[in-house]
Amino acid sequence: MTDPQYSREKYRDQLNNKIAAYTETVSNLDFSEIDVFPSQPLGFRMRAEFRIWHEDGKAHYAMNRPGEKRPYIITQFPIGGPLITTLMTPLLVAINNSPLLSIKLFSLEFLTTRSGEVLVTLIYHRPLDADWEVEAKALQEEFSIGVIGRSKKQKVVLKSDFVTETLEVDGREYSYQQVESGFTQPNAGINQQMLTWASQSLQGSTGDLVELYCGNGNFTAVLAQHFDQVLATEISKVSVASARTNFTANGIENVTVVRMSSEEFTQALNKERPFRRLAEIDLDSYKFSTIFVDPPRAGLDEDTVKLISRFDNILYISCNPQTLADNLEQICVTHKIESAAVFDQFPWTAHLESGVLLKRKS
Repeated sequence: MTDPQYSREKYRDQLNNKIAAYTETVSNLDFSEIDVFPSQPLGFRMRAEFRIWHEDGKAHYAMNRPGEKRPYIITQFPIGGPLITTLMTPLLVAINNSPLLSIKLFSLEFLTTRSGEVLVTLIYHRPLDADWEVEAKALQEEFSIGVIGRSKKQKVVLKSDFVTETLEVDGREYSYQQVESGFTQPNAGINQQMLTWASQSLQGSTGDLVELYCGNGNFTAVLAQHFDQVLATEISKVSVASARTNFTANGIENVTVVRMSSEEFTQALNKERPFRRLAEIDLDSYKFSTIFVDPPRAGLDEDTVKLISRFDNILYISCNPQTLADNLEQICVTHKIESAAVFDQFPWTAHLESGVLLKRKS
C-alpha cells in the first residue's frame, strides 16, 4: 500500500499527461475551458477481475501484462476499494483450505459497493456439484458475502446475483441494482462526480429527453428530474431489467425504457419500419429537446451522429477521446460546445472519460 509507484505526486503527473493528450486530441475543436475531476489515487475501484494461477499446490491471484501470455502473481491490489483489499487475502486462504473450492478455479471476480455489499464470482474449468455448493455456502457465511459459481453452461447463485449501490448526487441519494453480469461504473467516486456534472449541465431544461445506451439507468435516474418525459433505449436484456428496477426503487415515474439499438431507434424515429417493442409508445407525443449518449469505445456510427444532430441539446459522455473528437467534428457543423469536463475514471492507465454539452447554433 506504500508502493511509491502510487504516490500522489506520480498520480498528478500521470493525470496531467492524460489531460495534455486529451487536449491535443480535441485541439481542432472549440473548447474554451475543460473542467477536471481527479480520482482518489488508491482504493477507488469497486470491482475487479483476477486470474487464478495454480503454483506450488496453491491458488494465487494473478494478472497478465500486455503482450505476455504467462500471468504474474500478485499479493495486493492498492487501487481496489476497501472491501476488496480487506477480503482478498483471507478469502484466498479459505479457498486454498478447501480442495472443492480451489481445484480448477480459473478466475475470481469482486463486485462491491460503498454501502458495504460484496459479491464474489468463482469461475471454474469443471462442473459444479452439490458438494461444491456446500463448501461455497460455508464461504459465503464466513465472510458475509454473496457467492456465485460459474462454469461452462452453468451458473450457481447461492444468495443473489446483484448488489445494491447507493450514490449521492446534489444532496439526494439514488439506489442502484448492479447485476453481476451487467456493466457498472468501476469508480464510484468518479461516477458520482460524472452524475453531478451531467445533472447540473441540464438544469433548467424543458421538453423531453431521449437517451441512447442507458445501461442500468445510471444517468437516467438522475437526469429524469429535469424533463417532462424520458425515453431511454438499451440493447442488453440484463441492463433493461436493472434499469426498470432502479427507476421503481428511486420513485421515478416519467421514464420509459425500450430494448433496442441506436440504429433501430433511428429507423423508428424516421418511420422507416415499425417495431413491436414500440407498439404502445407514441413517438409523436414526445417533445424531444435533448439527447444524451454514452456510447462504447467505438463511439457513434455515422447514422447515429446524424440522428443526435437533430436535437437542440446534446450531452455526450465518452470513454474514448479519439472517437469523441471524430464525432464532434461532424456534430459541431450544427452545434457549438457549451461546456466540457474530463473524469479520471481509470487512474494509472491511459484511459480518460469525458463529457461535452453542445447546443444548436442559432
